[in-house]
This record gives sequence, C-alpha cells and structure tokens, in this order.
Amino acid sequence: MEIVVCIKQVPDTTEVKIDPVTNTLIRQGVPSIVNPFDKNAVEAALQLKEKHGGKVTVISMGPPQAKDALKECLAMGADAAVLISDRAFGGADTLATSYALAAAIRKLGKVDIIFCGKQAIDGDTGQVGSETAEHLGIAQVTYVSKMDVDSDTAKVEREHEEGYEIIEVKLPVLVSVIKSAEYEPRFPSVRGTMKANRAEIPVWTAADVQADEEKIGLKGSPTKVSKIFSPPRRTQGVVIQKDSAQDSVVELLQKLREAKIV
Repeated sequence: MEIVVCIKQVPDTTEVKIDPVTNTLIRQGVPSIVNPFDKNAVEAALQLKEKHGGKVTVISMGPPQAKDALKECLAMGADAAVLISDRAFGGADTLATSYALAAAIRKLGKVDIIFCGKQAIDGDTGQVGSETAEHLGIAQVTYVSKMDVDSDTAKVEREHEEGYEIIEVKLPVLVSVIKSAEYEPRFPSVRGTMKANRAEIPVWTAADVQADEEKIGLKGSPTKVSKIFSPPRRTQGVVIQKDSAQDSVVELLQKLREAKIV
C-alpha cells in the first residue's frame, strides 16, 4: 500500500507576529513546528502501514528549513520524504499550493491513500486537502477520526456537528484527519531520530514536478490578503467584592447602569 502524508511547517502560534505593512506573518526568528493536525495524519498513516504493510512518504511544500519538519516525521517512522521548494512557489494561496502538491504526488506514481491534517494552524483555511483531491480527481473525506482499509475500500469514521457517520469509499482517496485519541502522535524513537538526521531529503522544483508556471505561486493564486491584524488585547474587568452576595449584586447593577448597559 502506497501512502502519502502532506505536512506543513508552521510558526509556533504562541510566537506569531504580523508585519503591519506587508500583512504577512513574520517568520524570521520565530520557532517553527510541524503543524499539529499533520502529526495526527502521520500517526494515522503509520498505524495503517503497521496493520496492512506498505510505504509512507511525507511531502511538504516550503523553504529549505522545512526539511526539519520532514525529518521529524521520518523519526516518527515514515519511510521517505520529499520537499517541494522553489522560489516560483512563493506567495501561493491554497489553490496554488494544492496544485503544486498534486503535481508532486503524481510524480511519486501510484498512491492509494493521501493523508492531510484537518487544517494548518497558521492559515486555518482547511482547504488544501480538498483542493488537492480535486486536482487529482480522486475521492475525499474530511474530519476523519478513524479509518481502516479492506482490499480496495476504505471504511472511514467522520466527525460532524451532531456526532459521527461511517463512510465507505473506494481507493484511491484523500482523507483529512482531526485530533483524536485514536491518532495521538507517537514520540520519535532515538534510533528513528538518528536515522532521520542522516537522511538525504530530495528537493523537487517546479520543473521537476512539471508544474504550469501560470498555476503556481502568485500567478496561480486568485486570492490575495488585503489586511491581517492581531485583535486588541482585552482590558482587565472590574472585580466586585462585598461582604454579602446582595451587596455585590447592588454594586454590579450600579456599575451596569453607569455604563448604560441596563
């Protein structure tokens, strides 16, 4: 079974800063991590390989330092990794990103299952997985909490607002994985980490994946960010402490009237 996991290296959200002029994230000097939902996707892929055999390849589009994220996935147990990196990919929105990923997946050859995280914590769009499936012309299932495979059919448990539903779908299929107890990411082993550190990760350019230059990077991105900003910090509320609950209520009502709320 050939399994691919699409991952993304993202800035640690506790350290995110925004450039007010360019409306982009300031990544320089900000620690980067593997997108948490993508680690759940890696775990799902590894469990499927352990049960049914096969090969797990992790793939990412990003700058050269994204190799660190790929090596972390190799340390978890993935068999191979590929980085898609080219200045031509710069400025890509979700549509251009998914197009590039789909082109790279085609270059890998026959693939049975593609795993993605539900969404990336930096953009939070949740669109890349679905768009990648559309580019490849294969089935997709979103918000997956658990799945298994029987011959050429995947049986998938999908979470929604009112509970769960069970879906059966023919392979090949792309599934986007949520955080679930079933797919709690494993810790990399010492041996796996040493092996990953020695691994040579191939880098594919736009030419390598035969990407149409009109469909990648800024040229292939129909959406543009007009403005991005951090919400203002909440001011400290007023603490009311009286000798009795009744006195506290009276004081609260007085302050609400002064603020013309009641």
